[in-house]
Amino acid sequence: MAIYIYNSLTRKKEEFTPLKPPQVGIYTCGPTVYDEPHIGHARSAYIFEVIRKYLEYRGYKVKFVRNVTDVDDKIINKANEEFKGEDLKAAVKKVADKYLNSYHEALSNLNLDKDAKIFEPKASEYIRQMTNFINLLVEKGAAYAEAGDVYFDIAKAKEYGKLSNQSLDKMEAGARVALGENKRNPLDFALWKAAKEGEPSWKSPWGPGRPGWHIECSVMSMDILGDEFDIHGGGIDLIFPHHENEIAQAEGAGKKFARIWIHHGLLTINGQKMAKSLGNFVTIKDFLDKYKNADLLKLFFLSAHYSHPIDYSEKKIEETRQALERLSIVLDKEEKGAKAAVKSFKEIDELKDKFIAAMDDNFNTPQALAVIFDLVSIANKNAQDKDFLNSSRRIIRELLDIFGISLKAEVKLEDTIAAMIKAREEARKSKDFALSDEIRKDLEDKGIILEDTKDGKTTWRRKI
Repeated sequence: MAIYIYNSLTRKKEEFTPLKPPQVGIYTCGPTVYDEPHIGHARSAYIFEVIRKYLEYRGYKVKFVRNVTDVDDKIINKANEEFKGEDLKAAVKKVADKYLNSYHEALSNLNLDKDAKIFEPKASEYIRQMTNFINLLVEKGAAYAEAGDVYFDIAKAKEYGKLSNQSLDKMEAGARVALGENKRNPLDFALWKAAKEGEPSWKSPWGPGRPGWHIECSVMSMDILGDEFDIHGGGIDLIFPHHENEIAQAEGAGKKFARIWIHHGLLTINGQKMAKSLGNFVTIKDFLDKYKNADLLKLFFLSAHYSHPIDYSEKKIEETRQALERLSIVLDKEEKGAKAAVKSFKEIDELKDKFIAAMDDNFNTPQALAVIFDLVSIANKNAQDKDFLNSSRRIIRELLDIFGISLKAEVKLEDTIAAMIKAREEARKSKDFALSDEIRKDLEDKGIILEDTKDGKTTWRRKI
């Protein structure tokens, strides 16, 4: 079966045909490291992790690149706030290092990037390659220098606006030149910015300065993946001007650039854009401190198609928690040391095929997730058939692994909790039901749910 991906550039689904199968090159815009990573960043990272893992599941070998913007106005502004009075160049590096570490820690706590080599180039490490590329654009007449700045000449980009589906004439009519800019055309954008006093700067043919934002992604993606590569991704908010400008730069230098563009929807909170000023800013750390479960956030993300917006609320997280509990319950019933059955069942195989068909159709995770819960349902209906039950569990785990959801089959009880369960059993035998109820409540507070069977035995599971 073929995989079909919606291409933002052509605005239609296309059969995925990599340039050099089974190799696949993917570049996605990563973080600008000036603040704590939030759950919107988590969604972006997770979406492309799922895409990468699914392509690998289907037999491709993925080379995955995610850049780090560590040279930017926002970082400079944050350095002035956090390290006021210190040398600005040193302060900028402190800010970038601090928040890149926070980003890596957050991804680690979400169990992302664990099983893959991720190429993570930094803008500050690509200055020479960027100045060389800018110089090439100047030589080709696609860019010009003015008073230490270098601008891309938008008039030379004949297809400008094709990604964002905008008319160049209309864009030019509404554009303005900001104070201090040396543009010839209001839509021209900076490739290189002349140095300002105290700010980080590097040597260049046009004098000391630093790169513009858009140039880094064009240069880094092509340096690592080649002048033409398979997939470029990012948030829908990056289509214009960032990704539009990337295409203009690459094509201005005579490169073919990315073949398929994948854009994901944004995250809102209770119907509002997430912003610190609104008091609804949720960092990844905030979420994990509160819920202590990375799988919960992942399952929430999977409930919406990657291309759609998703709205975060306490109600939706509670609904997701209940769904995650259904998965946990069916998998927690696995026998200790039991080997997954190799016997094939038509009903299970058909559902697995439905999962693959959903993911082949532009990575439709809501449909794929629904298939997993269909597997949960048939596993529960056939709970007396151990071969069927183990086969369904094996497939559920196989598919959950694509989503990076790592519910454990077994949870090792701490000695103190085991002792509490034993004490409760003894209290029940002696008909001290008040003590029995008190122990049950204590265990529930510790995240352990007890279930008493008809034959008098007690089973337990983790509260999700």
